[in-house]
Amino acid sequence: MSLITDMARTARAALPVLAAAPTAQKAQAIRVAAAAIRERFDELLAANAADVAAAAGLSAALVDRLALDGDRAAGIAAGLDTVAGLPDPVGDVIARWSRPNGLNFSRVRVPLGVIGIIYESRPGVTADAAALCLMAGNACLLRGGSEAARSNAVLLDCMARGLAAAGLPAAAVQMVPAGDRALVGEMLSAHGLIDVIIPRGGKGLVARVQADARVPVLAHLDGINHVYVDASADPEAAAAIVINSKLRRTGVCGAMETLLIDAAAPQALKQRLVAALLDGECEVRGDAAVQALDARVVPASAQDWDTEYLDAIASVAEVAGVDGAIAHIAAHGSQHTESVIARDEAVAERFLARVDAAIVLHNASTQFADGGEFGFGAEIGIATGRLHARGPVALEGLTIFKTIVRGTGQVRP
Repeated sequence: MSLITDMARTARAALPVLAAAPTAQKAQAIRVAAAAIRERFDELLAANAADVAAAAGLSAALVDRLALDGDRAAGIAAGLDTVAGLPDPVGDVIARWSRPNGLNFSRVRVPLGVIGIIYESRPGVTADAAALCLMAGNACLLRGGSEAARSNAVLLDCMARGLAAAGLPAAAVQMVPAGDRALVGEMLSAHGLIDVIIPRGGKGLVARVQADARVPVLAHLDGINHVYVDASADPEAAAAIVINSKLRRTGVCGAMETLLIDAAAPQALKQRLVAALLDGECEVRGDAAVQALDARVVPASAQDWDTEYLDAIASVAEVAGVDGAIAHIAAHGSQHTESVIARDEAVAERFLARVDAAIVLHNASTQFADGGEFGFGAEIGIATGRLHARGPVALEGLTIFKTIVRGTGQVRP
């Protein structure tokens, strides 16, 4: 028996207990894990520092995702407490109806089952994924990257302490060894043992998962996100949102990669937006109209409009109003996160209705593309597909439903 088969079978054996566990019991496990993280705060930061020190050759974006400081580590524990306090989706009745023959139907939320999470860097995923899966009644197999092995080990041990304290099966949260790449392939082919795979990482990882998986996948491949600044935009708000969308953290999937500016916008606003990016040490690659705004702008290539930089680089174009922005996004976007900055409500509503993306914002930074910012406590990933879940995947996205039919002896004629 392979390691993945053995782990998945023990996880499946735990499912009936997890699916029936009361909300209070699941919440207790998560809160104890959060307390353990706070108790071992210094140990976690030391482990993470060792991971970062050994991360030679990683891109700046991956190092940013790997590194924990005091605020980020505290945020992991706080996120667990938030998840523990969220409404339990398991057992929710989401629809009821009846038929003339007297049959009564109800659609009820149930756990997805065994979830495999494959991720790079981001030690916070270990805690977030474990807590969200547990609260939704699922078991999970976590496969973190070797670059975060020390950090993940501390967080996994904290989760194990929570499970033990609450009397829940240890097999509910398991870590697949990171050193053997063949184990990823086994996870992807574990049809019938793993119910869903969720990849979180770079384009190469996600592309491999989507290409090779024989198990359903919830994922996004690229975060080619746009901010459209309309001629009606408030200049102060527009500048602040553009800078935050691009430069708050350049390595996250919610970062703005392309700025679209209404050709009818005041010249001063156009120049201000481009200069703000450049002065923030962001390289700007622009079309001919944008190059004319500032001598520091370099020409954009055709490839730039389809590139997720995850770095301090932005492509910038002028477009013919909101319809030009919508057309550009349709041609180059990745259906992840798009934002419109406008005081004209008609423009905003047209953008929100016609742009096809998992998350669409009005007068807000694309960096709000995060489950915690949505009030979900945490997220297990962002999905851009069209089946089951879309956007930040949290508790509700980790459930499916079954239909219960109650009769009084009916038979079908």
